[in-house]
Amino acid sequence: MRTDNGQGLDARKQPQQARSQATVDAIFDATIQVLLAEGLQRLTTIRVAERAGVSVGTLYQYFPQKQALLFAVLQRHLERVVKAIEDATASAHNACLSTMVKAVVAAFVKAKTENLDESRALYAVALELDSRGYVREVEARNRAALEAMLKTASDAHFDDMSTTIFMFTGALVGPMRLLLESKLPQSMIRKLRGQLESLCLGYLEREARPKGSAN
Repeated sequence: MRTDNGQGLDARKQPQQARSQATVDAIFDATIQVLLAEGLQRLTTIRVAERAGVSVGTLYQYFPQKQALLFAVLQRHLERVVKAIEDATASAHNACLSTMVKAVVAAFVKAKTENLDESRALYAVALELDSRGYVREVEARNRAALEAMLKTASDAHFDDMSTTIFMFTGALVGPMRLLLESKLPQSMIRKLRGQLESLCLGYLEREARPKGSAN
């Protein structure tokens, strides 16, 4: 596991065989279940081990402390999100802006709201842990994927790509962060995808120049 600040958040070892991977997956799933049932402050390695059906000693073979376990679970979640965005952006290369935005927004919203309770629990974990370094790495991957996609847009060109990507990313992440921090009614959550599409596409269309236009 990657560490971000040298504070002991790395895993003790990586699973090398299918059986070991199944054990780690069970520990991860149990961690989420305890987070949802007991809350972050009441989560302990003993509770997680009991829920996973493994000994505490087995858990410690992989994760030397609770913080390392939580960081690993957070990593798994964020890797799924960034992989969804990377796949969506790659699939939309050479498309028009509207198609690009629909693909990215759909992937991002699905990854973050498919299990909204889990996303909220891990958002609290990210705030609790000093995971800023790793989060910055993930954000950089997201920006790189979005930039690579927008550079291929069939109907638009952006003079200031860095600023465009910064604002595009903020338009995606800002409303989602508010959603994770609050209890919005289901009616608003169901509208989130369409609203994000309008927000992101409206901004991009305003900033874009037609492809091939003069400076």
